[in-house]
Amino acid sequence: MRRFESCRGRERPGVDMSPAHASRHDAHRARDASRLRIALALVVTFMAVEIVVGAFARSLALWADAGHLLVDAGAIGGSLWALHVAVRPPTARWTFGLRRAEILAAAANGVALLVVGAVLLVEAVQRLVHPASVRGGAMVVVAAVGVVVNVVAAAVLAPGSARSLNVRGAYLHVLTDVAGLVATALAGVVILATGWNRADPVATLLVVGLVLVAAWRLLRASGHVLLEGTPEAVDLAELRRHIEALDDVVAVHDLHAWTVTSDLPAVTAHLVVADACLEAGGGGRLLDRVQACLSSHFDVAHSTFQLEAAGHLDHEPRLHD
Repeated sequence: MRRFESCRGRERPGVDMSPAHASRHDAHRARDASRLRIALALVVTFMAVEIVVGAFARSLALWADAGHLLVDAGAIGGSLWALHVAVRPPTARWTFGLRRAEILAAAANGVALLVVGAVLLVEAVQRLVHPASVRGGAMVVVAAVGVVVNVVAAAVLAPGSARSLNVRGAYLHVLTDVAGLVATALAGVVILATGWNRADPVATLLVVGLVLVAAWRLLRASGHVLLEGTPEAVDLAELRRHIEALDDVVAVHDLHAWTVTSDLPAVTAHLVVADACLEAGGGGRLLDRVQACLSSHFDVAHSTFQLEAAGHLDHEPRLHD
């Protein structure tokens, strides 16, 4: 548990909402876009190889992975589109701009993974019932090459995946493909050693399990943002304690925290302020202290507060504590 450190008496050290702060976010997006383009080129190239060799080897696992790669390519393309529209400036109609397009792209990636998982599940069950002859050697060679290609793509995307849910969606696609290719290679070895062709659909079922787990995690994370849940990095009770510990803050109510997009958490609240502070015109300095507290302790640069005298509470509905 993080130790509570009061912000009482601290002056504003400078909440970073400057053009330089915005340009850093733009630089992150530019780097993310470059990573996504590299990963897209790797995925599309290897997908073409898998389609050709899968037809030659009559391997469902290779075709399944090629189908997964097709979805990967669409997911990465969608992520690139989302990054493109996310940098558009706010308008009167879209006051936050289109930043949440990144979260929508992540949710679409999750849905795409679910669809792929369902299709592969049906095909794998059919192959288990009616096994087909499979060339295990071709499976092993192509899967081994695919592991290398996808590990490189995952390494390219990894730095951006920790910061952006959009990039994380593409990253999870690639990671599940790495695991699926390992299963495919093992299935090829089993077929070469024993002639048991059902190893191919068994490997496909393992891929299905990994795909569904990745889909669930991605949909849960994107759904949390779209439903405006409290950011995981923000402890709302501790945030309240920090604000209430500030001089001149009597109470806090209607406190809300949510995420606009991956790198933009936001907070709003009503602050009941001591009458003496309001009468002396100290509201501006108090806002500085509150915003500095949130920026330094919770990395929240976007916040909106309504300052109220104690008697004002009787004139508004209590919607939230």
